Amino acid sequence: MSINDDLGLAHSGASVDSLAHYRRALHQFACYIEDPLASVEAALAESPDFVMAHVFKAYLHLLGTEPAAILVAADCLATARKLPANARERGHLAAIGQMLDDQWHRAGRTLEDVAIDTPRDSLALQAGHLCDFYVGNSRLLRDRIARALPAWSPSMPGYHAILGMHAFGLEEMADYARAEAQGRTAVELEPRNGWAWHAVAHVIEMQCRTRDGIAWLGDSADLWSADSFFKVHLWWHLALYHLELGEIDEVLALFDGPIHGARSTVVLDMIDASAMLWRLQLRGVNVGQRWATVADGWQPIATAGNYAFNDVHAVMAFVGAQRPDSVAAVLETQQRVMQGAGDNAAFTREVGQPLALAIKAFGQGRYDECVRLIRNIRGIAHRFGGSHAQRDLLDLTLIEAALRSGQQALATALCAERLTTRGHSPLTRQLLARCEPLRAAA
Repeated sequence: MSINDDLGLAHSGASVDSLAHYRRALHQFACYIEDPLASVEAALAESPDFVMAHVFKAYLHLLGTEPAAILVAADCLATARKLPANARERGHLAAIGQMLDDQWHRAGRTLEDVAIDTPRDSLALQAGHLCDFYVGNSRLLRDRIARALPAWSPSMPGYHAILGMHAFGLEEMADYARAEAQGRTAVELEPRNGWAWHAVAHVIEMQCRTRDGIAWLGDSADLWSADSFFKVHLWWHLALYHLELGEIDEVLALFDGPIHGARSTVVLDMIDASAMLWRLQLRGVNVGQRWATVADGWQPIATAGNYAFNDVHAVMAFVGAQRPDSVAAVLETQQRVMQGAGDNAAFTREVGQPLALAIKAFGQGRYDECVRLIRNIRGIAHRFGGSHAQRDLLDLTLIEAALRSGQQALATALCAERLTTRGHSPLTRQLLARCEPLRAAA
């Protein structure tokens, strides 16, 4: 049995009622709100042979990089492979199998082909968009969605999600004006689209328009934070604006409140917590016992070895909390991972372990070593994923390590470089001012 949805896509094993639950889950996932997993489970309760509901459940357990969720996704795949499926659905199943085999680049290519054949498959576009993010492919973040845009129109359900994803891809390719316009249009169409709010927040961060950013997120928090599983990251962006302005009390209040007050152990939330504390520590802020609670969250999963980007943020927490044995355990896991053949072996070998070692060196006061390690990987850091805003932590750490190791010429050069893209950055000007006494004493 197969029925078509309102975008003309055929769904094997679905009924009218189960398809309604599935469409609700698509909306929730596109906006990063409510509980799409519950909606998918409702679809499966209605139609146990609904192939795309099993596919969707697998994606929900894979795309957050949660180690414990991998087995659930594998079960979904095993069940769905036994069911009759059309070509589009088989493409999704192949992509899930590739993700489970740690072949993220291949999964992204498979989903590329699915979306080329069926450009109105919003789940293929969103899962592929997240693959692009995890492997650091900025061009495909934009172009995967751009290819599909002609097949969409404002009257179609989910059009806002396509615009929101395209906005983020445009931002990561430094097309800031178009990115902001697309993101704002997406928010106008669907005020709860967290990814579109996020895309505009990134534009503002890249342009260092901090007061605009505080207005963009701070004045509308009730819209984007309500029942959102993406809200921690948006609160993190708001805190970044305050941090740029040196408003440390506001940053700490946000950290102790919506960023980490609930002690979330969701991996993506812990990444934000680690990154914010590291930024504060670079600025010489005493964060007290906050490192301990973040490190506690990482402790049970830090040696999962499934994604190098996560490893580095776990190491930040362990260095901050002064847990050398935990740092050593992550590094040992990375050594094992690098012997493998999957994509994460390359992520770890090329970027993840050198950066983890750099963070360790910084924590031990070996600033020269930190500088050496980060300079070696700075040009390829996108290969282990994340956004420009997230990877900016490498540059900030490099500048601070250069200052602390007395490498004033390097620190001055890095600040000058930074001012070409962040000319209004109070933080960069403070860092540059710190270079002056060093240069005078040289």
